[in-house]
Amino acid sequence: MLMLSKTDLDPPSFILNGVPGLEDIHVWISLPFCSMYAVAVVGNCGLLCLIRYEDSLHRSRYYFLAMLSLTDLVMCSSTIPKALCIFWFHLKEISFVECLVQMFFIHTFTGMESGVLMLMALDRYVAICYPLCYSTILINPVIAKAGLSTFLRGVLLITPFTFLTKRLPYCRGNVIPHTYCDHMSVAKLSCGNIKVNAIYGLMVALLIGGFDILCITISYTMILRAVVSLSSAEARQKAFSTCTAHICAIVFSYSPAFFSFFSHRFGSHTIPPSCHIIVANIYLLLPPTMNPIVYGVKTKQIRDCVIRILSGSKDTKFHST
Repeated sequence: MLMLSKTDLDPPSFILNGVPGLEDIHVWISLPFCSMYAVAVVGNCGLLCLIRYEDSLHRSRYYFLAMLSLTDLVMCSSTIPKALCIFWFHLKEISFVECLVQMFFIHTFTGMESGVLMLMALDRYVAICYPLCYSTILINPVIAKAGLSTFLRGVLLITPFTFLTKRLPYCRGNVIPHTYCDHMSVAKLSCGNIKVNAIYGLMVALLIGGFDILCITISYTMILRAVVSLSSAEARQKAFSTCTAHICAIVFSYSPAFFSFFSHRFGSHTIPPSCHIIVANIYLLLPPTMNPIVYGVKTKQIRDCVIRILSGSKDTKFHST
């Protein structure tokens, strides 16, 4: 019988192979990745600073937007710098512990991204359906508790991933055909039983994604009913315009996620692996890149603040606290 050493069963490191089949154009693939990452970092840091120092943005809607920006920054920064190191410098090795840490951050903050989008939908529901109670319902302690609950939900549900992955014996090599340590990509290198990993991963996806999508759907159903019932066309347009940026954020976040989810289950034999990997990276990179742009263009208060800053107006109020 072939005896396996401890190193075979518990590899000290993995090799992230980038985008298999497209190694010759890794440099070209890196260009849009790098550009989008730069826009994401500058845009989200700019939004955070603007919300932090601009008095007129100290409202629940913009606090939730700050949570989304912070989540986006962590989410894309957990993957893209390592991907660029693979594309540019062929630094493909990642230690087992670093792989687990990266996995934890990726899945925790993608779950938090979904949760914050759900909270923003509830915020719009209260603002449109109960405008007179808006300032009394969404007070700062409620916002802080909602954000903390969303973060703790992700941590508590994702932490078992690391233990389920760590317990597995690894004897099918250490090359991961990906740009980052995805839970199932790592688990598939194991020669042990990964059925528990697969079942738990599906349960978490349903608990987080399914619950959040249900809440978003119910919120917008109630919003649509409230908007349609308004007598003035101008009032209807104004009420719904406050939701357009959030709807765009939902589209940017969930569209790549749904494509990746369904293609893995129903198109695994027809869609090349390189396409799966690129879409998986877009899923982590597109929302952080587009959200600051969309909110900057579609939100009048943010747009006005940016214009005042760029024009050097003396009316811009920045106060450090």
